[in-house]
Amino acid sequence: MRRLTALAGLALALAGAGAFAQPPVPAAAPATAPPARSASAAPALGDAAPEFLGLDRRGRPVKVSDYRGKPVVISFWAGWCAPCRRELPMLSTLQRSVGREHLQVIAVNLNEPQRDYDAFLRLNPGLDLDFIRDPGSAARYYGVRTVPNLFVVDRDGKLVQIHRGYSPEKIEQFVRELAPLLPPHAARKPGE
Repeated sequence: MRRLTALAGLALALAGAGAFAQPPVPAAAPATAPPARSASAAPALGDAAPEFLGLDRRGRPVKVSDYRGKPVVISFWAGWCAPCRRELPMLSTLQRSVGREHLQVIAVNLNEPQRDYDAFLRLNPGLDLDFIRDPGSAARYYGVRTVPNLFVVDRDGKLVQIHRGYSPEKIEQFVRELAPLLPPHAARKPGE
């Protein structure tokens, strides 16, 4: 119960304006999304999470199984997406608060040109997330048609949460659903 209370407190802190302060990102035209798989082909809760997530900053493939043994939060985003730009700082605060030893947060950029992706990362150096690029194939595997889309994978590789879209009101629900996946000592106070 103490863990849930600590994480709920974190959720409320994240909902405050400070978590969403971020330098403006230059507006870019929305990227043309690749054709998505049919809704029936998208994974469902309890399914094994699709393995491929995209390429890291060095061009190496990133897979869900790289993080087996701890929960993984996967957020599909784009730099032109205002709700994404509000969600990413919240996820960064969560990553710092829980720690990489207990949770891995991966921000998957959906099909934006390399220059736009690089510009976003340069303008947001304080975000403590693993950023990767998806040329479109991971989005198809996950059934992503729009951004933001958030998926939570448990330590065994099963999909346990799906959140489509974003609003500050969803933060507390997301944290409450995430809490049982974390060890009791995982929640740290910001700055620890």
